[in-house]
Amino acid sequence: MTTFADAATSFIERQPNAHDRRRAWAAFEALGLPTTTDEVWRYAPLSELSLDRFASTTSSAARADSAIVDGLVAHAGLVVRVVDGVVTSTGTALEGVSVTAEATVSDEALAQRYADDAFAQLNAALAPTTITVRVARGVRVARPVVIVHRTEGSVSFPRTVVALEEGADATLVEYYEGGKDALVVPMSEYHVGENAELRLVTYQRLDPSAWHVARSTGVIARDGRLLQAVIGLGGYYDRSRNDAVLAGAGSHNELRTTFLGAQSQVHDFRTHQLHLGAHSSSVLLSKGAVTDESRSIYTGLIEIEHGARRTDARQTNHNLLLSPRAHADSVPNLDIRENDVRCAHASSVGPLDELQRWYLESRGVTPSDAQRLMIRGFYNEMLVALPAQLAHLVENDVTAVLESVTAVAS
Repeated sequence: MTTFADAATSFIERQPNAHDRRRAWAAFEALGLPTTTDEVWRYAPLSELSLDRFASTTSSAARADSAIVDGLVAHAGLVVRVVDGVVTSTGTALEGVSVTAEATVSDEALAQRYADDAFAQLNAALAPTTITVRVARGVRVARPVVIVHRTEGSVSFPRTVVALEEGADATLVEYYEGGKDALVVPMSEYHVGENAELRLVTYQRLDPSAWHVARSTGVIARDGRLLQAVIGLGGYYDRSRNDAVLAGAGSHNELRTTFLGAQSQVHDFRTHQLHLGAHSSSVLLSKGAVTDESRSIYTGLIEIEHGARRTDARQTNHNLLLSPRAHADSVPNLDIRENDVRCAHASSVGPLDELQRWYLESRGVTPSDAQRLMIRGFYNEMLVALPAQLAHLVENDVTAVLESVTAVAS
């Protein structure tokens, strides 16, 4: 039987940049898969993960677009399609927007940036192509750029780089689906230039059997703005690490993470907002619900470096428990090395508010409808912050998932 290592080595040796990929693979082997003794993986179900489960190279049959993809495409100005990390279409060109797909290069800078991340090194070794979306200086893109990632085989290592030059303005959506019994390890980097604004939606709707381990890093220059929404509804294990480096003075990052867990899903969100520039600001809001025997983990860090004066950083995590068997862990953290700052964090874990439910029921709303209304209201704050073209698609999807929830707490 072919092992994962055999399949990976065979792939690497067929690539023109095999030397760089070997270096990343060697880094992965040196690190090894993480274990729960590592604090950042403490709550993950790593005992169930064996890479040899994903050694097969057999792909499933290609499928027609889902209703969600149809909706995204209908509102898009540009659509890029990716299958198992390989770009199959870069869409119709937009003025001021360039899209390239080139063989992934594992350079020294990237290796150092993710030196302690085994899955990032795995992506560097095995990502077939790197998609680069660049928006030229001063260009305002009216309609969203949509990247549709589909996993048809047993593994997928997508790599995306988005760069907005000075004064540019754009909305980008990365959508993930497919992935039955697959390992999906995306890595994305977003570079927001001076006085530029990127509205970003990452929408993960993989098969419930998939393992999803994603990492993204946003670097924001002076007076730049990165408004990011990360939505996780699919996958068996859904881990998303989202970092932001507020490098320039006056830079701003707004990150909202949303999940809904059912059956035995595990949603694991990790965030890191590093403030380097003075007068920078960040807002982190993570909200989600777990039912049946699902679990959620939130670990967030706001880090303020010396010299980042007048920084304003906020971090909030709210979790709904919709079943007595569901569980949520929340670990917010602050690391502050500058005195002249404003910083705060808060978290909550608990069931639906009994008083609110009683109020609805006293007005003639049935218990089940009252619960649905309260859960939808809980998510509303996240949905209204999405770009208008996408909010109704996500709302309909969340509503459809809620209809299948059977273990709502009484």
